Amino acid sequence: MKNRTSAMQMKNSEGPYTDISNQLNKTKSILQQFKVVAKKIAGIFSIFIPKRKRETLSGVEAHGSGSRNASHASHASGSSFGFSTRSKSRSSSLVKLSDSFSSLNSTTGEVGLFNLSIEDIRRSTKDFSPEYIIGEGGFGTVYKGQLRDGSVVAIKRAKTKTDQYNNRLTAEFKSEIIALSKIEHLNLVRAYGYIEQRDERIIVVEYVSNGTLREHLDGTRGDGLELAVRLDIAIDVAHAITYLHTYTDPPIIHRDIKASNILLTDKLRAKVADFGFARLVPVDQSATHISTQIKGTAGYLDPEYLMTYQLTDKSDVYSFGVLLVELVTGRHPLEPNKGVKERLTTRWAMHKLKEGNPVIAMDLKLRRTPASVMAIEEMLKLSEQCLLSVRQSRPSMKKCAEKLWEIRKRFRDEQARVSCPSSAHHHSEGLLERDAGKNCKQSLGIGGRDERPFMSA
Repeated sequence: MKNRTSAMQMKNSEGPYTDISNQLNKTKSILQQFKVVAKKIAGIFSIFIPKRKRETLSGVEAHGSGSRNASHASHASGSSFGFSTRSKSRSSSLVKLSDSFSSLNSTTGEVGLFNLSIEDIRRSTKDFSPEYIIGEGGFGTVYKGQLRDGSVVAIKRAKTKTDQYNNRLTAEFKSEIIALSKIEHLNLVRAYGYIEQRDERIIVVEYVSNGTLREHLDGTRGDGLELAVRLDIAIDVAHAITYLHTYTDPPIIHRDIKASNILLTDKLRAKVADFGFARLVPVDQSATHISTQIKGTAGYLDPEYLMTYQLTDKSDVYSFGVLLVELVTGRHPLEPNKGVKERLTTRWAMHKLKEGNPVIAMDLKLRRTPASVMAIEEMLKLSEQCLLSVRQSRPSMKKCAEKLWEIRKRFRDEQARVSCPSSAHHHSEGLLERDAGKNCKQSLGIGGRDERPFMSA
C-alpha cells in the first residue's frame, strides 16, 4: 500500500514535466511533417524556376584584411550584365558583362548604362576584324569598337586559353580587372567592364584616340611634341601614379610605366594604361615591400627590384625617371644601334648632365632656347634622383609632381621674359610691371586666369 502511494505521488510530481515532454514531441512531429511538405513544394517550383548561376571572377579575393574587393554583378544564366555606372567615390566597382549571347536590352546613349553580350562585342569589331586593330602586346590584341548607340570604346581581347603561357595571361587578366575596379582618375584610362566566357577574356575600356606617347616621340604620329607639351604630359603621368600610390585603397603599384603605355588625347593630355602587371600593396602597415616575380619591361626595371625581387612604390618612381629621360631625349631606353656609350639612354643622358652639357642629350626636334635648356636640365636632375640605385633615396611621386610644376612655371616665366623684354621697361612701378608680364604671358598662351597653383592628385 505504501509502495502504491509513493508511486502515485511520484507520478503526480512528474505530471507537468511529462505534459511538456509530450507537447515537445508533438511539435517536433508537426515540424517534420511541415519540412516534408515544404521539400515537395520546393521540388515542384524548381521544375519551373531555373537556378541562378553566380558569375564571379575566381581569384578576386581580399588582399589582406580590410582591403576592398572588386564587386561583380551576379545575374541569371542567359541574362545580360550591365556596364558599371562609375561611382564618384574613390573606390568604384567594375562589373562583369554577360557571357551569354543575348542582345542589348536597352540603349541610353551613355556608356555605362546599357547591357552588352559577347555578340555585341563581336558586332562592334566586325568579328574582331584586323582592320579594327589599334594595338597589340603580350596580353593580346586591342580593337576599336563602335557600339549601337555610337559610343566608341577600346576592346582588349586576351589570347585564347589554349595558347602558350596560359597561366601567366590569366594572372595578368585578373590583375588588370582588380586594379581597374579600384581606380577612377582623369589621367588613368577608364574601364567599363569585362567578359570571361569559355576561351574569351575581354576588357572594355575608354578609347583614347591619339595613340601612344612613344609613337609621338618617334614621329610616327602627330607633328612632334613641343617641350611645353612634354612637361604637361610628365605632370599628368606623375599625378596618375601619385593617385595610385597614395589615394587608392589599397595602394597600387603599376610596374610597367613606359612611353608605350601612356596614351594621348586629341588635346595631348596623358592617360596611363595597361594594368596587367599591377600589384596591390598589402594592408599590413609593417610590410616594407612585396616579394614577387620580376615583371616589367627591359630598360625601365628598378635594378634593386631585379636583384632582390622586392617590389615597392619606388620601383614605379624609377620607371618614371626613365620616362623623363625619354621625354627629354626622344630616344628609347635601349638603343642597340647606337654606339656603346649611347646604347643605354639613361646612362648616356646622366653622363651628359654630369659633364655640364645636358643640351647634348636634348631631342633634336626641340628648339634650343634659354628657357628650354633650363627646363630640360631640371628635368634631367629630377630624373637623376628617380634613378638612384638605393630606393629609399628616391623621391615620392608626389614630390616629383610638385617639382615638375615648379619647372613648368619657371619655363613659362623664362619664355615670357625673353619674348617680351621691353614690356616691363615701359613701366616704373612694380605693379605695372607685373601687369605687363601677365599680359605678355596671355598673349603667348602660357598663362592667364586658368593658371593654378599645384594641387595634389
